[in-house]
Amino acid sequence: MCSHQIQKGAIAESPIAAAAIKRGIDVYRPLCEGGRYDLIFDIGRLLRVQCKWAARQDDVLLVRCYSCRRGRNGMIHRTYTAEQVDAFAAYSPDLDTPYLLPIELCAGHRVIHLRLAPARNNQRARVNWARDYELERLDWATRGAVAQLGERLAGSQKATGSSPVGSTPLTLVELPSLRPP
Repeated sequence: MCSHQIQKGAIAESPIAAAAIKRGIDVYRPLCEGGRYDLIFDIGRLLRVQCKWAARQDDVLLVRCYSCRRGRNGMIHRTYTAEQVDAFAAYSPDLDTPYLLPIELCAGHRVIHLRLAPARNNQRARVNWARDYELERLDWATRGAVAQLGERLAGSQKATGSSPVGSTPLTLVELPSLRPP
């Protein structure tokens, strides 16, 4: 991995950790570099978090959900699994905003797209809205150590009993990886 990529990752970790700490979450770092996760959030149980830089392309944030290293035959790309990390945190320097994505959204995918504005082709199905994953909008305290997200993993808006959807605070949806053992 080149030093430029390592620097971007290190830059992303600081605002992600700061946002979590502001929300009352204890944040820890592994002692050794090179593991599959960068931070540990204590939300009543330990949550392994992989931090990424979210690059902006027009109205979309690109979160690269893989690691790469140089091998004998070129670059080797590896995606992440639920056995390795519990969530991805991504930082957009363009928006100065951290995001938290459940591993179920990212596992096995190389890139996740977070939309900032509606698509030009009016696509609505399976759209991951960036605002639904903003770390600072998640309500960590409402039900103890349960994080909330305002969108189902399939991408359809979850009805909250209000009209229109979104006129009330985000609904609580447990991340499957956060369910107590």
